[in-house]
Amino acid sequence: MPKASQNTIIEELQKSYRMELETVTNYLAISINLDGVRAEEIKKALAADIPEELMHARQLGERMKQLSGFVPGSLALEFGQKSLQPPQDTTDVTSVIEGVIQAEDDAINQYNKIIRLCEGQDYVTQDLCIRLLSSEEAHKVMFVGFLKEYRKKA
Repeated sequence: MPKASQNTIIEELQKSYRMELETVTNYLAISINLDGVRAEEIKKALAADIPEELMHARQLGERMKQLSGFVPGSLALEFGQKSLQPPQDTTDVTSVIEGVIQAEDDAINQYNKIIRLCEGQDYVTQDLCIRLLSSEEAHKVMFVGFLKEYRKKA
């Protein structure tokens, strides 16, 4: 694999930063909007994960700055996380769980991409993305477990 330019790495960090902030926005909305007894555990899990996702965005932003990159503001952020939009049916917990799993898969793929881009040239960014990848994988496993339980009860 040819070496990635520093600008390419910064662009991918910016994409990850945007993804983390979009996840925060959607987790916040969903954790407020969901209704019903079956929704309580999911609401709690999403609300508890918001600070961690914000920390991920901060770490990505700090790394961008260290690489002489620029941390984008709200007008420069383009969101597109269709799978994790708050459902119109506020009791549709299963679609939320499936959306979380899809968002985690997207984050996992993105962090793996950066890890490969950094191989042999930017070990600090690579290490950061490995740690963030671990967190995203753990969160996915938790929501896959929720999905198994919800499908069993349906």
